[in-house]
Amino acid sequence: MNKIFLSLSVLSALSFNAFADDVADLKAEIKALNDKVSKLEKKQKRTQKTLNTVKQHDAFDNIKFGIDFRNAVDVLDYKDNTTGLTAKNDSLLSSRLYLTMKSSPMSGLTFSGKLAVYSLWGSELYDDGGAGYKSWAGSSKATDTVMRVKEAYFVYTTAIGDQPISMSIGRRPSTNGFLANYRENEDSAGSPLAHITNMEVDAAMVKLDWSRFLVEGAYTKFIYGRAHSGAISNVYGTDSNYPYSTPYASDPYDDDDPVDFAILLGDAYNNGQHQLMYEWAHIFNTKGHNVATGLNAKAAGTADLYALSYKMEGVGDEISDFLDDTILFASIAGTYYNANDGYTLLGSDNGGSKSGYSYWVGALIPDMITEDGKFGFEYNHGSQYWTPMTWAEDTATGSKIAVRGDAYEAYWNFNLFGIKYLPGQIRYTYMQHDYTPNNHCMGWVAPEKVDITSQDIRAFVSYRY
Repeated sequence: MNKIFLSLSVLSALSFNAFADDVADLKAEIKALNDKVSKLEKKQKRTQKTLNTVKQHDAFDNIKFGIDFRNAVDVLDYKDNTTGLTAKNDSLLSSRLYLTMKSSPMSGLTFSGKLAVYSLWGSELYDDGGAGYKSWAGSSKATDTVMRVKEAYFVYTTAIGDQPISMSIGRRPSTNGFLANYRENEDSAGSPLAHITNMEVDAAMVKLDWSRFLVEGAYTKFIYGRAHSGAISNVYGTDSNYPYSTPYASDPYDDDDPVDFAILLGDAYNNGQHQLMYEWAHIFNTKGHNVATGLNAKAAGTADLYALSYKMEGVGDEISDFLDDTILFASIAGTYYNANDGYTLLGSDNGGSKSGYSYWVGALIPDMITEDGKFGFEYNHGSQYWTPMTWAEDTATGSKIAVRGDAYEAYWNFNLFGIKYLPGQIRYTYMQHDYTPNNHCMGWVAPEKVDITSQDIRAFVSYRY
């Protein structure tokens, strides 16, 4: 019996020793694994830190591209109710491609660009007839298949003490500005007030933020640019009036001076729901009529344009979802053209002046059909001498913002198949021209009383990404 107990004791001791050895080995293995895991974690942190550095570098080192591709069909109708003359186009087909670019090599410095092709289906590769248009008008009217620069500018934002300041130079985002973006089914607006400025401009800008001094969202932009370069000598050969070549210098025999402009615009108030914007623009050497020669002139006087535009995004304070998604806006504007001695503007007397005015109201309401769709309704009125800078096309029949008479418009903005990347629109525009239609801001044309109507039914779908 004792032998049995002795044997069991020996076996137990041996088993315990073996178990203790196994536990020790297991602990050693666990420790080794923990060491490996710790090393892997440290290596992973170093790798992640390196990747973050690379990502940060790439974020500043790359250019982000975007696409806005729109295809539209317009049905046009014109009628001169005095003479009975009519003109129609039952299917004006067009495609417009914007290639957008944005980069930020460092904090506070950004570049934005937009290349544009705006062509008619079946159009020529290059429209020689439109070569006379300025570079800032080429991408705003459907013509050929040439890609043009629509926007290209940089913005640098910094602070002088506690005062934020931004500076910019280049071809600015000055089409489809404040209020006009809704009728184009675009969420964001361009820089100026579309009521008086809806055309591409080359300019320099300084922006000062007044929020800390005045009211919420207040700022002012000071802009100076050039719309017409004036007469300069032929770059490659001699001028017909001058004996030798003087590239880019002013022609001493031509009074075609540069047409420069100065603009003051900004937000007087903006709290997200209520926004009030203002703009004043002064144009030097605007185009008019030479009394002595009877010819059109390019340095006939000055023009001043001004506008005050208001938008309310959401009616009341959470009264209903319908009112929360409703947008109301109103704008008033005026133009004042003052001719130099020996010239006339808009049919003024020699050295006289002409002034005009306009008002514009609109509303957008939920369509109650789609998730994000809206119905829009707008009305414009302009007087006889109302002459804003709206060369950029806002309808295929001409600028309804510049109407000298009345314009009525209704549209439906929606996302095709509910896809936010496929915004579309169906729009109807009716214009009653009581005076000579103002399609080109021509100061040498005297607005005469007419009775002309135009209609445009447009449907488009875009791909935006």
